[in-house]
Formats: sequence, C-alpha cells, structure tokens
Amino acid sequence: MPKPKKHVLVCVQGRPPGHPRGSCQERGCNAVYQTFSDEFQKRNLWASGYLLTNTGCLGPCHMGPTVIVYPEGTMYTGVKPEDVATLIDEDLMFDQPVERLLAPAEVWS
Repeated sequence: MPKPKKHVLVCVQGRPPGHPRGSCQERGCNAVYQTFSDEFQKRNLWASGYLLTNTGCLGPCHMGPTVIVYPEGTMYTGVKPEDVATLIDEDLMFDQPVERLLAPAEVWS
C-alpha cells in the first residue's frame, strides 16, 4: 500500500448520557463521518491516495465533533456535515487549513 497523501481521522466516540466529558457522538459526529465517507466515494479519494478512519476519543470532547488531518496533525473542532466539502477542498486538496474550524492552541498543551 502506498503512503497516503492525507489521512482524515473523525472521532465517533459515544458515552452514556450525562457523562462529564460528553462525547462527539452527542454532538453529531456520525453525520460528519458519513458525509466524509460520501464525499470520499463521490470524489474517488480512496483511489487517489487519501484515507478516512473513524476513531475513538481524540481529546477535546466538549468541542466536538473533532477531526484530525495527518500528516500535518491539524485538528478541527465543532465540525458539521456542511464543513466537510470545505475541509476536503481546502485542506486535503490544497494544504490550506480551514482557519474557522481550527482547534484552539490550548488543546495541544
């Protein structure tokens, strides 16, 4: 398998209602992941060297849904299905982070 151009990780972590950390699932991550999957299929991104993976917790549960794009390690928070095309068009295709969705710097501290 050739090394991917980009690898998109989408948190789909679910926790019981009322859990103190919350979860991306209660914030709509399943729809975000499905939209990515639909766009990957429509744009033939798997065959073009891109990967998409659903994951467990990526950290900032209270800011979800959370997406990380590698190899840069760019984290996006509060992602909605309508943001997916922009993330693909700007980050995946042109290496331009989508500023309005970037996780705050303190997430990494």
